[in-house]
Amino acid sequence: MVKKFTIFVLVFLRLFSLSFVASRELRHNFVNNLNNSSASGIEFPQHPSFNVVSSSSANSGSTHGTTSEKSTTTHSVLTRKDDILDGVKFHLRHRTGDSVFESTSRDLGRIQTLHTRIIEKKNQNSISRLAKNHEKDSSSFELSGKLMATLESGVSHGSGEYFMDVFVGTPPIHFSLILDTGSDLNWIQCVPCYDCFEQNGPYYDPKDSSSFRNISCHDPKCHLVSSPDPPQPCKSTEKKQTCPYYYWYGDSSNTTGDFALETFSVNLTTPSGNSEIKKVENVMFGCGHWNRGLFHGAAGLLGLGRGPLSFSSQLQSLYGHSFSYCLVNRNSDSSVSSKLIFGEDKKLLQHPNLNFTSLVGGKENPAETFYYVQIKSVIVGDEVLKIPKETWNLSPQGVGGTIIDSGTTLSYFAEPAYEIIKDAFVNKVKDYHIVQDFPILRPCYNVSGVDNLQFPSFGIVFGDGAIWNFPVENYFIKLEPEDIVCLAILGTPHSAMSIIGNYQQQNFHILYDTKGSRLGYAPTRCADA
Repeated sequence: MVKKFTIFVLVFLRLFSLSFVASRELRHNFVNNLNNSSASGIEFPQHPSFNVVSSSSANSGSTHGTTSEKSTTTHSVLTRKDDILDGVKFHLRHRTGDSVFESTSRDLGRIQTLHTRIIEKKNQNSISRLAKNHEKDSSSFELSGKLMATLESGVSHGSGEYFMDVFVGTPPIHFSLILDTGSDLNWIQCVPCYDCFEQNGPYYDPKDSSSFRNISCHDPKCHLVSSPDPPQPCKSTEKKQTCPYYYWYGDSSNTTGDFALETFSVNLTTPSGNSEIKKVENVMFGCGHWNRGLFHGAAGLLGLGRGPLSFSSQLQSLYGHSFSYCLVNRNSDSSVSSKLIFGEDKKLLQHPNLNFTSLVGGKENPAETFYYVQIKSVIVGDEVLKIPKETWNLSPQGVGGTIIDSGTTLSYFAEPAYEIIKDAFVNKVKDYHIVQDFPILRPCYNVSGVDNLQFPSFGIVFGDGAIWNFPVENYFIKLEPEDIVCLAILGTPHSAMSIIGNYQQQNFHILYDTKGSRLGYAPTRCADA
């Protein structure tokens, strides 16, 4: 069986795409609380510069006529101090399953994606300038509310990501979006879909929503997105000309469509603990008519990156400059969910074992997407490993460094750090027999009949002195039914970045505080949070 599985994995290594399958179960109680309103018809213009081939399975639609854009900035119905809420959460439903090799194959493509996006940044100066202006606007007022959502693991479907249920439009329609702290743009596959990947459920149709508004190519917000190549000229005579966008993820993954505004509906928890529906209006998002790459199955993507376009950045004026999540164990019962919280979580801030490390980079470039941390050293079994300091450094050109990323499954360390870490475990683990037949992950051990696994401790020391110690289940992964456990860490080229993935983040409450430029982490039984 090991040999057959090895062949299967080697085939997967040749692929840089992975299916994302998201749940389509509607929360009827949620929807029933929302006010329905009549939909207005909206048709899209055709963008001749989008040089793509129409998919045979794509939905057809008219390609002329638009609505005028709404030039207001992102805001919510929460406008008075009396409306401040104590808690708002999103829930991510969890699915069981084991797809470590599929997730690893997908991770390889993502690493190439992240590295490519750093190298291929376009129009960076103009984006940075606009981002600074946006940052000033959004920080002019703040509310101390909190927004919480439920996340769902896609592990049983060959995906290492977590999914969030989002209700978009008026009346609200349910979509499952991939949660990604490694990108900024929020986008959904849109009708007419000329070249789209398969997803569960129908595509988003702007004609069915009375709150949809196209952003004009004359609107300053249009400069926040990259245009298709070659760019479509903005004609002075066409005031209603839409703003085309192109967002790339490296290799062949990308989304192209119309940049627009829409209402996102969220489930809030009031100070009394009751659930209440609120609408966040004028959220900037991509209405994607051409979408290709690593997103098969989901309806789109919810960006939680550091840049001004991300969902978390757009909600800063409502819930402050922080968000957090607590990811349950990927193999826990499917009824157990993870939590995503926008705004200050007082319970987390009072956690006795909450630690902080500084976020690096980003201050000099407000358009920076990634959340970088500075690693100083790695500890294995109480030994500080002798890894060259330059291995962890982020260059002025944005090369190297370490990011924390919800969209990557395992952790990846640049050479020679990975080889030194791997060798340290090989030298220290003597009680279990090494299994040589498994590709990709190393070292692997046969632990048949062992109930209580004993492995050397593993921790990361940051440049400011903070230490992140991991439980053994966060850095060794068990492969069923072979009774094999493997180190859940892999290597990347020396010039590439290092990544702390979501597998290592399980059962930690992770806090992103952009105003304080810090990352918090507290060991937590996320299923009970």
